[in-house]
Amino acid sequence: MTPFEPNLSSLAVARDVLLTPFGLDEGKLLRTLGTMFTHKVDYADLYFQFTKSEGWSLEEGIVKTGSFSIDQGVGVRAISGEKTAFAYSDEISEIALLDAAATTRTIARAGSGRVKVAASTTPTGGRSLYLPNDPLASLDATAKVRLLERVEKIARAKDPRVVQVMAGLAGEYDVVLVVRSDGVLAADIRPLVRVSVTVIAEQNGRRETGSSGGGGRYDYGYFSDELLERYAEEAVKSAVVNLDARPAPAGPMTIVLGPGWPGVLLHEAVGHGLEGDFNRKGSSAYAGMIGQRVAAKGVTVVDDGTLQDRRGSLNMDDEGNPTQCTTLIEDGILKGYIQDTMNARLMKMPVTGNARRESFAHLPMPRMTNTYMLAGDKDPAEILASVKNGLYAVNFGGGQVDITNGKFVFSASEAYMIEDGKITYPVKGATLIGNGPEVMNRISMIGNDMALDSGVGVCGKEGQSVPVGVGQPTLRIDGVTVGGTA
Repeated sequence: MTPFEPNLSSLAVARDVLLTPFGLDEGKLLRTLGTMFTHKVDYADLYFQFTKSEGWSLEEGIVKTGSFSIDQGVGVRAISGEKTAFAYSDEISEIALLDAAATTRTIARAGSGRVKVAASTTPTGGRSLYLPNDPLASLDATAKVRLLERVEKIARAKDPRVVQVMAGLAGEYDVVLVVRSDGVLAADIRPLVRVSVTVIAEQNGRRETGSSGGGGRYDYGYFSDELLERYAEEAVKSAVVNLDARPAPAGPMTIVLGPGWPGVLLHEAVGHGLEGDFNRKGSSAYAGMIGQRVAAKGVTVVDDGTLQDRRGSLNMDDEGNPTQCTTLIEDGILKGYIQDTMNARLMKMPVTGNARRESFAHLPMPRMTNTYMLAGDKDPAEILASVKNGLYAVNFGGGQVDITNGKFVFSASEAYMIEDGKITYPVKGATLIGNGPEVMNRISMIGNDMALDSGVGVCGKEGQSVPVGVGQPTLRIDGVTVGGTA
């Protein structure tokens, strides 16, 4: 199957799971959409979903919790101008669909609108970025427990100072089907797996924590011994390094950000501000700035939902549009926003395949997929050597941003001082404080080592969480305010 062929096998599975058992077919779905168009509606869609998920966690050498859930339902949405009406049901039936459709008619005046419902459905292909497998079935319960025990054993063997290990395994099998008033019929089968490991190390009465993990759109076979070894190594290193960490200094200084996961700063400080709904409403610091310089020369940022097997990737978005790679910032100039159908239409801009929703019970909105900065031409060693006095931030914990002004706060979970171009000692308690647009203009060197995160990202917006990816090369940023503890 080429990346652009209709994913008909996914469509067949979606029909078997979400329509046939409930006596539904495409004709009944179009009739449901038709009842909504007795009023003036511009667009309507039905979003069916079946999700199987599980989670296992190990602590103190034993599996302490295990969970398994099945969820299914349908979301019904109508759009008229800037108004949206939405209803959902966890019962899939023609009666439930018609009831939900009746609820959505409240947004529009009675009377025939110019837009009509399509007479028939057209199966539409997304991409073929991952295998449509059920990861939960890829290992039996005993093997899942053994995997967690293996992670714990590897981590404990890394360093005698490790006193506690917590490991988690999570998997999800998601089948979605979208039927739109323009006749588009699209489906996707989305596997997702993740392993996480957290260790506590102790030395002379001092305790520190380190964590790692990863995953993607695979089954559990992805987690090879080599990969589990790497996760354990990273978690233990992070905890042990912090045992010797000194309090971080405060004040403005040069920052070097490591590759990969530190791209979460880019995601928060820039990515959210480039989502279409915030810009349409004028609430983003980037509103109305297309074509203007918003970052230093050499800075190119993309949102790419088409990367093979990545956690943030999708064959289609949650409106049935194929995902794509969208250039947001090119050589420092703002080129575009992340769009769903409604915001694109109202802003007279192209749809970018970024409509995402947490589940059938939530409205879709413009969201990031995998957001990353492209590589530059500098050797990372050259970047570090260029800094006389500064901070090297390798890993981050939490952070937050105010998209109206771009202000952000981020805590570094692993960071080191740079003195005379050399990494010297680890520091603890470093917080990066700044303004996204300002910081983007202070990037002075871009490494040639672009890396994506290991597959752990979760993005929150308006109470909805979705899996995402981040990435960047090593970056030098001048004059960033560091809140320290020294």
